[in-house]
This record gives sequence, structure tokens and C-alpha cells, in this order.
Amino acid sequence: MTRRTALGFCAIVLLLSSVMSNNTLAQGQSLKDQLIGTWIYVSSTGKRDDGSAVPRPSLQGAVTYTADGRFHFITTRTDAPKLASRDPSRPTAEEAMAIASGSIAYTGTYTVDEATKTILAKIETSTFPNLVGAVNQRRIITAISADEMKFTNPRTPAGVTLEFVWKRAK
Repeated sequence: MTRRTALGFCAIVLLLSSVMSNNTLAQGQSLKDQLIGTWIYVSSTGKRDDGSAVPRPSLQGAVTYTADGRFHFITTRTDAPKLASRDPSRPTAEEAMAIASGSIAYTGTYTVDEATKTILAKIETSTFPNLVGAVNQRRIITAISADEMKFTNPRTPAGVTLEFVWKRAK
């Protein structure tokens, strides 16, 4: 074996061991450990029980999971109107309706069921009061990597299944 071939072989072995150890590390992490941090909204899709698509607005938002079991979730429409009065306590009826119907925020505590890859949330406060006190709101992780996460909200109050795509905040 020539010196050049030996060096090439060593470089390949080192590269493969590096890749394998990184994969082993990611596989060794619990789902909860992989969730911790802030994730920025990328997209979402909705489906009714009959499989038909539900149009989704253009959104922006984030979800954060903390190591001590707390979470914060917010999405809002990108086309939310600016208030003509510039006073947040004095929107017009139309402005208020557009903002309220195009935004959702909630916070509370969460646990993770590692076996079913499910986040179980207990909502403590929300801009949608019907969610306050809701226990075991399920979010099923369908994919997660260091930079991207996908989860499904299997049934919203409107009877729609939503799939969200997130990227890790940098």
C-alpha cells in the first residue's frame, strides 16, 4: 500500500468513526433532551377526518421546551393588521377579530412519553380560554433531528389534524 493510499484510508476511517459517534450520541439522547430549546415555525398543514386539506394561513411563531418541563407556544398570522389607533387597547372591531382569530398562544407544563414519542401538555393559560386547564394535549413527534422537528396535533378543537414543521433557533 502506498503512503497516499494509506493516508486516504485513514482519513476515511476517521470520517466514518466521527459520523458513527455523532449518530450514536443522537440516538443515546432522550426525546425530552432533544426537544429542549426554542424552535421557530416553518410551516403547517391541516387535514379533516375525511382526508381533505384545510387551507392554512401564512404564520410565524415559536415553541420553547425547557429542561424543567415548561413550554411556551405562539403562532400568529404574518398578515395581522397594524392598529390604526396605534393603541393596543383600542383596536377597531375588525382589527380585533383579525388579530384574535389569527393568533394562538399558550403555556404550561409538559411531559414526554418516550415510548410513543408523544409530548403531553397541560395548558395553564391561553389566548383561547377553552384550552385553559386542558390536560394531556398530545403532540406526536413524527421526526426530530438537531435542526428540525415535526409534530402532529392529532385533533384540534375544530376537528382538524395539524402537522407542524419547526427549525431549531440559532
